[in-house]
Amino acid sequence: MGVCGCGKTSVGQALANRLGWQFFDADDFHPPANVAKMATGVALTDEDREPWLDRLATEMRAVDQQRRHAVLACSALKESYRQRIARGLQEPGPEGDGGAEFRIVYLKGDAKTIEPRLALRSGHFMPSSLLASQFAALEEPDDAMVIDIRQTTEAQAAQIAAALQSTV
Repeated sequence: MGVCGCGKTSVGQALANRLGWQFFDADDFHPPANVAKMATGVALTDEDREPWLDRLATEMRAVDQQRRHAVLACSALKESYRQRIARGLQEPGPEGDGGAEFRIVYLKGDAKTIEPRLALRSGHFMPSSLLASQFAALEEPDDAMVIDIRQTTEAQAAQIAAALQSTV
């Protein structure tokens, strides 16, 4: 989790490859109206995000019900968003099971580090003008593994993988 441009997709893909897990980018699950809104430089509201967060929880629950692991790259800026995904994972599935383990990794950086990355990024619907709104909405998690985004993508993935493998 983290603000736009912190490296969620790159680090998430590298981590999933390292662990042999499936990778999901939450951006791929936004409804077209959300993408259009962000593309015009308008920040999403909590109400805009609710169906998107529920869909992410449903996708992760399906992975868990198949007894697999996954990496989800998702901004999850607020505690309520993270709780919404976690609650969705706890809902019983068709087999009556539930209770997937949900770990939060916070890719932490500052605007000085992220702004140049966003300036170089192309082909993404999220404009760099929304970075300030992302930081304004950000509620840093108390219970997350915190990763410094100034490290290389591989170093970040290796650090996360080592921590996860010691507990999985």
